[in-house]
Amino acid sequence: MTIREFKMPDVGEGLTEAEILKWYVQPGDTVTDGQVVCEVETAKAAVELPIPFDGVVHALLFEEGTTVDVGQVIISVQTGEAEAPAPAAAAAAAPAAAEPAPAARQPVLVGYGVSESSTKRRPRKAAPAPAVAAQNGTAAPVAAPEAPAAPAPLPAVPAQPTGERPLAKPPVRKLAKDLGIDLASVVPTGDGGVVTREDVHAAAAAAIAPQAAAPVAAPAAAPAAVAAPVAVVAAPAADASARETRIPVKGVRKVTAQAMVGSAFTAPHVTEFITFDVTRTMKLVQELKADPDLAGLRINPLLLIAKAVLVAIRRNPDVNASWDEAAQEIVLKHYVNLGIAAATPRGLIVPNIKDAHAKTLGELSESLSSLVVTARDGKTSPADMQNGTITLTNVGVFGVDTGTPILNPGESAILAVGAIKLQPWVHKGKVKPRHVTTLALSFDHRLIDGELGSKFLADIAAVLEHPRRLVTWS
Repeated sequence: MTIREFKMPDVGEGLTEAEILKWYVQPGDTVTDGQVVCEVETAKAAVELPIPFDGVVHALLFEEGTTVDVGQVIISVQTGEAEAPAPAAAAAAAPAAAEPAPAARQPVLVGYGVSESSTKRRPRKAAPAPAVAAQNGTAAPVAAPEAPAAPAPLPAVPAQPTGERPLAKPPVRKLAKDLGIDLASVVPTGDGGVVTREDVHAAAAAAIAPQAAAPVAAPAAAPAAVAAPVAVVAAPAADASARETRIPVKGVRKVTAQAMVGSAFTAPHVTEFITFDVTRTMKLVQELKADPDLAGLRINPLLLIAKAVLVAIRRNPDVNASWDEAAQEIVLKHYVNLGIAAATPRGLIVPNIKDAHAKTLGELSESLSSLVVTARDGKTSPADMQNGTITLTNVGVFGVDTGTPILNPGESAILAVGAIKLQPWVHKGKVKPRHVTTLALSFDHRLIDGELGSKFLADIAAVLEHPRRLVTWS
């Protein structure tokens, strides 16, 4: 029997720490390879961590709510494997000219690749690990955290034949599903062409690598100026006479704040507004709700606004672009990944609907519903928050008329949707109560000039004022 330690995995993309939100196991519990043992929150999202071996939990070395640096041991497990020789003894017994041993398998945080970091961090004010271990029934000292080792290079293996079901164990299939990796596209390195956990992590790292070189800050950041308010982190108990309370900013809120500062001082923002009559769109919403072909789908004004944005992008394709700072080029996008700003208990995030331009109204409705539910449950994956092109933020649900939204870093524009209210409006020469709203469009003036931005916003309003254009302009 031996004690194996599981360290906080390398989260990659410049992130060097994570907060333990919840433990799913306790000392004495049996765990198996691939079993989720805890949930952690990084600056990107909340993620579940699977343990990479079998055994019985020996100790939990950090309590819930503790922020842990990458490389620190967070849980120890008693396994049935033969105990490996101590590093010092092994080094003394090894010949002087011996080749260095290949890097050991390094556990990786779900959704991120492995990367080495040279970042030096200041000592964290936290309870010492031995004290926490004692609370779990053991006083075993915890070794100092080691820098995570880089994974050994994978040998080249021919891809699996097209049409055959990839060979992989159930935990590996679950891991691939959680990471959004298609097993058929993974190069297997296991015996007999079996896909291993390392193969899946390598594929995930390869998919994320191009994003790490992006010139803008974290794509998970979201508009702050007019975005929906989010739940405030519970403040520590304070004396009734206290005049101030300090709340630590970390995780999603921390990266959102950093990205908003970067966006505000990097992209030259321009905001335009338009107020118009959406009575016909509101009538169409009611008709679509009664349509048997759309039974079971969530039909609301935001769905038709999203569709109107997609129609306006088709008429003004140059608005769908990004700025390449390194190359000093405008990159036109021939796809639309439509971001939806979502308020969650942990902060504001902007997942996006991939290839929204190619979806039918029903498919768009399903994607919107799934996106919102996943975000509120804290299960949005990092992949779902990458590569957005244009974002919608609906502040109208809170009774707000409009605002000046800040661009989601790396995107060309963001549309704030204001409250839809009955107001006196001149219609056919007479003042009547009509449903009226205001849209605010902020855009990057390096990519979109005043004429293009104005045409784009006017087209969105035109579609919503006369929704038959959803057909005639498509």
